[in-house]
Amino acid sequence: MATPRIGMTVRSFSSSSAVRQAMVKPPIQIFGLEGRYATALFSGASKQKTLDAVEKDLTGLQSQLKNDPKLIDYLLNPSIKKTVKVAAIQAAAKQMNMSASTANLLSLMAENNRLKNLNGTINAFKQIMAAVRGEVPCEITSAKPLDAATLKEIEGALKGFLKSNQKTLISTKTDPSIIGGLIISIGDKYCDMSIASKVRKYSKIIAESA
Repeated sequence: MATPRIGMTVRSFSSSSAVRQAMVKPPIQIFGLEGRYATALFSGASKQKTLDAVEKDLTGLQSQLKNDPKLIDYLLNPSIKKTVKVAAIQAAAKQMNMSASTANLLSLMAENNRLKNLNGTINAFKQIMAAVRGEVPCEITSAKPLDAATLKEIEGALKGFLKSNQKTLISTKTDPSIIGGLIISIGDKYCDMSIASKVRKYSKIIAESA
């Protein structure tokens, strides 16, 4: 007997009122195909109360994809029949004790030749789950690694952008090309306070006044 798939709404992308009412809406809306897959997965996993299990499945799978080029080659190989990929994915999901929601998503994406969108779908689902927990992603770019005291001071300043029930989910990266200063993105806000940005600004002013 065929396994019912939580992603059927993605297959048809139906806009009927019945489907909209049946869907469990995530706290944030993510657009595009990957967003629709992630939203359908969130809705199905919410109803089955397996959100945490699905997130764990996808986080582990994403890590495996990063470290296993052969796996990526297999998933994206157009010469392998869809039926073969689906069977292999279902067997792997069972062996890895993945939740039914996760296994169904992977099977559906294989059937629709959308495995190339898998990493983006995982990232979209992780964004939704972060929003569920009130986490606001914040990326801080600096020319050199920041020490703990500076990072804590920045984190304190960023709280002014948050609601009372939110918290920052900070990630940092270094980019020597910005010379100095910081580039900060928090949620949908972006602030470029880098020296490189100021240099470009002043260079443009000088060029326009020449």
